[in-house]
Amino acid sequence: MSHGQDSRLRALKIGVSAGAVAMALAAAGAAMAQDAAVTTENSEVEAVVVTGFRNSLAKALNVKREEAAATDSILAEDIGKFPDLNLSESIQRIPGVALARDGGEGRQISVRGLGPQFTRVRINGMEALTTAGGADASGGTNRGRSFDFNIFASDLFNAITVRKTAEASTEEGSLGATVDLRTARPFDYNGFAMSASLQGSYNDLSEKATPRGAFMVSNTWQDGRFGALFSIAYTKRKILEEGNSTVRWATGNAFSPGFDALPQTSGANIGTPGLVNPSAQAVADNAAFHPRFPRLDRFESDQERLGATLALQFQPFEGTTLSFDALYADFKGTRQETYLEAPSFSTGGACTAANAANSCGIADTNVVSRTIENGVMVKGVFDDVDLAVENRFDKLDTKFTQFSLTGDHQINDSLTIHGFVGHSKSDHQNPIQTTLRFDYFNVDGYSYDYTDSRNPKFGYGNAALTDPTKWKLTQIRLRPQSAVNTYDTAQAWAEYKLNDALSFSGGLNFKQYDFETTEMRRTVGTTTNQETVIPTAIAALSLASFSRLASFDGVQTVIPDLAKAASVLSLYDPTAYGGAFKLGSEPALGNNRTVSEEDRGAYLQGDLRTEIGGVGVRGNLGVRYVKTKQYATGYTYVGGSPVAISAGREYSDTLPALNLVVEPTDNFLIRFGAAKVMSRPDLGSLTPGSTVSVSGTARSVTAGNPNLDPFRAKTYDVAFEWYFQSQALLSLALFQKDIGSLVQTVTTSTTFTGNPFGIPDSVAIAACGATTGCSPSALWNFSTPKNTDGGKVKGFEVNYQQPFKFLPGPLANTGVLLNYTYVKSDVKYVNASGAVVATGDLTGLSRNGYNATLYYEDAKFSARVSASYRDKYLTRVLGQENTAAAPVLYDGTNETFNVDASVQYTLNDQFKITLEGVNLTDEYQDQFSGEQNMPVVYHHTGREVLVGLRYKF
Repeated sequence: MSHGQDSRLRALKIGVSAGAVAMALAAAGAAMAQDAAVTTENSEVEAVVVTGFRNSLAKALNVKREEAAATDSILAEDIGKFPDLNLSESIQRIPGVALARDGGEGRQISVRGLGPQFTRVRINGMEALTTAGGADASGGTNRGRSFDFNIFASDLFNAITVRKTAEASTEEGSLGATVDLRTARPFDYNGFAMSASLQGSYNDLSEKATPRGAFMVSNTWQDGRFGALFSIAYTKRKILEEGNSTVRWATGNAFSPGFDALPQTSGANIGTPGLVNPSAQAVADNAAFHPRFPRLDRFESDQERLGATLALQFQPFEGTTLSFDALYADFKGTRQETYLEAPSFSTGGACTAANAANSCGIADTNVVSRTIENGVMVKGVFDDVDLAVENRFDKLDTKFTQFSLTGDHQINDSLTIHGFVGHSKSDHQNPIQTTLRFDYFNVDGYSYDYTDSRNPKFGYGNAALTDPTKWKLTQIRLRPQSAVNTYDTAQAWAEYKLNDALSFSGGLNFKQYDFETTEMRRTVGTTTNQETVIPTAIAALSLASFSRLASFDGVQTVIPDLAKAASVLSLYDPTAYGGAFKLGSEPALGNNRTVSEEDRGAYLQGDLRTEIGGVGVRGNLGVRYVKTKQYATGYTYVGGSPVAISAGREYSDTLPALNLVVEPTDNFLIRFGAAKVMSRPDLGSLTPGSTVSVSGTARSVTAGNPNLDPFRAKTYDVAFEWYFQSQALLSLALFQKDIGSLVQTVTTSTTFTGNPFGIPDSVAIAACGATTGCSPSALWNFSTPKNTDGGKVKGFEVNYQQPFKFLPGPLANTGVLLNYTYVKSDVKYVNASGAVVATGDLTGLSRNGYNATLYYEDAKFSARVSASYRDKYLTRVLGQENTAAAPVLYDGTNETFNVDASVQYTLNDQFKITLEGVNLTDEYQDQFSGEQNMPVVYHHTGREVLVGLRYKF
């Protein structure tokens, strides 16, 4: 059984077991509750006053029960107190939600198998988009529609609602779900309220302690007609991320002329028994997969997260409320990535007199001995291997601001009108992204061993790693970047109550969305890659003047010291060394683009609440119409020179939606939902331009398609919910999404000469620069997005929560939350000619996922432990290194299992002591390639423990 099959089976067994336990516990609890109430004529829900975590669960359950659409909510358990450290980590407790992490912290979510680009987020009723930067393995700078939740401290919010079925009254834009985030307002509280918290956090890997704090104050005046609320939250983190990576796995044949292209002077493969001659072994070696960059990694990050909210509410007269909300967040920090690697395994090209003494790459790499298993070279010893050390430094800052004004006016008992205007801006800046690389050429006796694939062993042969005279400065990369998202929104709608059973609502909305991203690189005014161009005066410097020693898994080596290099080399002076560090957009035109969208919409919806034959029936039926005007800019090439171009288009959608709730009994309900939904294409696909890039041996051309149609789908949901006792639920939800249109990036491998985009050879020559083996006649990967057929996404959710009030003694203060989700899809992946080459799940879809929380809470003491499991998911189909001769059907991320815990002790009415543990399993980020589960990234960030004090007035 394969690794993936084993994990899926294990998760499925766990899910089935959890469901069986849930059914048994629910039945037992219900039976005991019925026994206790047998002497009463009517089984009424008992009135119990609860506080804290249990109270937040009870309130969230009431919200879910009363909604016509399928929703799940998480509410703050107290003023300014959310149950998790990060918003996305709270959301992952909801059935059907899966979390992707970055730096040990939740960053983006998927809902019911649909990736983060299909999830729409609203803050205080207004669509917004926040973007951050990350390591390349975590997606780098976010230039898409995915919302980065790690921008915000959870303390700023008091409610999260995930809307899984569509309503006409809810704006379009989601295939997966609409997530509503709500900050606190003064009318949420009765008069004066204040809370404060202070925590110290310790990470066992970085061995650093950092602070975290929050404060909120709220009050009302003029007999409750005017109120103001202010909150602020601050978090500092020092993170160490360690592990190993390979970038990807490829065959020697992918880097012509491959291993052992030069005559070998030593090595055990000469005359190896069973082989006809050395070339026979070379054929086998070049047909096997090997790590492109076998390397050890170490990332050090310093992060600061500051957030604040301001809310003002005013009731000038009865029936009228004005609410002003402001939200500010600043997520900034630095990250230093260091690597010890062997790049010659992915450097092709023939040896020449000019490079023989330096980097001949794989052509000069001799396979001394190796072990091949299942087509993978899992271990080997090699001569003439080139080593490299890299140090990359990023300065990162995302500032988010949002202002909104809401007005509600009740004209009479039947008619209420509403208005909303808002503005938001997410401004992500990566003003410094600097990388220096040292190379060490022709090392003999280098070895790697991936027998234990996630814990490889490396040997560095005769290399004197700590001697700076053995290394050579080969690359200076300067890549400042930005991504800015802006929304301006205006809405007006009215609600009319015809009678107690029927009401209507309708409205208009306008939304202007603008996106702009930039990237600069070293330039001479053309597209020519300058990153490998080292000024002669710098090449003559001793590396000792801008290097230091570092340790990788106990191995000491020289690495670039970027702090020293900035001064010694004048890296940020564009006039230094004849303008060697001048920056321009020409070498990175693909990341200099804009998208502007103007959306005008209208909706009409009817809401019903009545009884038919003694059975409660409620729900809504409506339709939304939206027209999208889209305008995109980018760059293409005319005569070998970059030229700015633009493209615009319009399209419209009519989106009906139905939600129906039938309540055969007081504690049991059946939900049904059906709708047409749409989601606009990802931003990176819409540029009308193209970009040509060369990075090592990777040669690529990426072209956009501004004429893409949106994703469109028909959705169906059925749910059965049994509220079998107070604060308890057992439910089963079935869902299906028939996606009629997807967007796939189709990649064609061909020579640059005669390419399908009409780009002249001069562009390839400029992009190649002095890179060995790079030319228009070499193979290049041409990628462009296009609309393709969709497929079905279907699955089910089981959700169970119950306080065990029927148990004796202290056990009556315990309770449990369990949910399990199974999702599968059937999507056809096509090649350049449109032929189906693979059928399988959507990228980002985890087939199995579950969450479990066990809690205890009494008047003084509160404790809980939570576990979250996400099955493996695919990130790319076909794999990035896929070829006909060596197929890599997919790349992906393996399963994760995270455990968090918290303990709280109440000293008195004002003070509580808190203890929390995050990522107690020290879960690894595990990215892989191919059916062989070849490791790509395997990193961990350690466990985090927080001790603190909370104050409430």
